[in-house]
Amino acid sequence: MMKKGFIFDLDGVIVDTAKYHFLAWQNLANSLGISFSEEQNEQLKGVSRVRSLEKILEWGNKTISEEEFTRLMHEKNEEYLNYISKMDTSEILPDVPRVLDYLMKEQQAIALGSASKNARIILEKVELKNKFHAIVDGTNVSKAKPDPEVFLIGAQELGISPGDCVVFEDSVAGIQAANVANMISIGIGDPSVLGEADYVFKDFTEIKEEFINNLVSAKKV
Repeated sequence: MMKKGFIFDLDGVIVDTAKYHFLAWQNLANSLGISFSEEQNEQLKGVSRVRSLEKILEWGNKTISEEEFTRLMHEKNEEYLNYISKMDTSEILPDVPRVLDYLMKEQQAIALGSASKNARIILEKVELKNKFHAIVDGTNVSKAKPDPEVFLIGAQELGISPGDCVVFEDSVAGIQAANVANMISIGIGDPSVLGEADYVFKDFTEIKEEFINNLVSAKKV
């Protein structure tokens, strides 16, 4: 069997930590007397912490001192870290371990490609860290998706050419990054949102072993 590189995003693909970002931002907004909805939280996905807080202040038409801005960002991160410190294997999204185990059995190369600086901690908490041959996270990259940097570094660390890599992503920016890198892109989520992906599945329960075998012998066209 050929050897391919399979690169997984973390949040929304392996685990759902977006809910913890939402809770932490919501608490911060409420402390400033600003209401904060899940729709607004969607607009913060993939956005830096600084820009996220700026947007919340804009929505609430508030201005604060630079000192308070720094303090609030720190508090938000501490609260988020407190949430993820309590994570366990029950937070792994459906059928992710089955797909990872099958790829390991077939001796395929597996990497994580995430913008999160907490990726390693989260993988340890959910006991999946040993499933990855390479981990590329926010501490390794300088350019955010849709720049393909995170996936190109992942391919390099696996020793596999980008054209022989497959990316699992739940965001539009992530799919675009995979496509720019000339990798096969697989969207996990809503087909109407992730239409630029080569394939889209609701979640990993829809991904069968036969499909993975076909991917191993496929090339990005």
